Amino acid sequence: MKIKPLTKEQLIISADRLTRFKEPEIKYLRVYKDIINSNLIEPKLKKHSLDNMDYQELKEIAQTIINSSFQEQNNDFIINQRLYDYEKSVFKLNINTEKLLKNKINYKSILKILPNDIPDNLKWLKTLGDTSPNNNTYGFPVKKIILCEGITEEILLPEFAKICGYDFNKHGIHIISAGGKNQVVKYFYNFSESLKIPVFILLDSDAKSNLEEIKPKLREFDKIHLLKSGEFEDLLPDSLIIKTLNYETQNISLAPIQNLHNCNSKVEFLEEFFKHRGLHEFKKADFALSVKENIQGKDDISDEIKDIINELASLEQPVSIS
Repeated sequence: MKIKPLTKEQLIISADRLTRFKEPEIKYLRVYKDIINSNLIEPKLKKHSLDNMDYQELKEIAQTIINSSFQEQNNDFIINQRLYDYEKSVFKLNINTEKLLKNKINYKSILKILPNDIPDNLKWLKTLGDTSPNNNTYGFPVKKIILCEGITEEILLPEFAKICGYDFNKHGIHIISAGGKNQVVKYFYNFSESLKIPVFILLDSDAKSNLEEIKPKLREFDKIHLLKSGEFEDLLPDSLIIKTLNYETQNISLAPIQNLHNCNSKVEFLEEFFKHRGLHEFKKADFALSVKENIQGKDDISDEIKDIINELASLEQPVSIS
């Protein structure tokens, strides 16, 4: 084979993609094929050849290209074994996928070129070479999934949980906003077939039919929480919303905030508030980030949000939140 070594940037990107939370077969095939396409000079393999290649051969070619990018070779594969053990503990692996995971990639040398500013999965990768790799401070390894509809939950739920003494990073909680109730169903159907870890499903109150779609696939260690009313924004205490709006408009002279207590939908109220006060367009993500900045303590957390955190924690171990 004639090989072009991977650049430092390519090596870091490859390590990042291989350690993200994603179905192993999908991510390993993508990374290996990308490496072969870009760095194998001879023989030049076409796409259909790679798609039909035995997984063992595919892995060996990609592995050779990666390792040839370093002068220093490595005979210590503890990181590789721990990555394999982790993926096997989380995902249901078939024989072919195991071929991809049982590799001899020179992770020891990759760790030496990682910069300081790296995502949490690469920070976790660094710990796998230690003698005590179970220190979980980066949200990895993932031990539990939260599957929710929108970005507000993804931004605020980890912050609320931390205030209540349940740190998502320390407990390996990975939260995914699916982008709507129908997408939650699609995600869960896939997860129920591929994952070994619990999935906590959080649905808005109007998703009763979606809940019924999910129930037949629900495993004994999964859990669904259907909001009592409305959507996640409706769980935010009025005092927290008012505090956030006052913060948003602190340099603008506006009339007092009225009718929030009596509104049926807090999202509709906020859309009207931003529109009629001449402010920028109301966007859930931006507002959630502003709410996050204004959370000061447990008084800013509603009872139902505390219930959600308790239910989530109970999938692993009981946590009392008062």
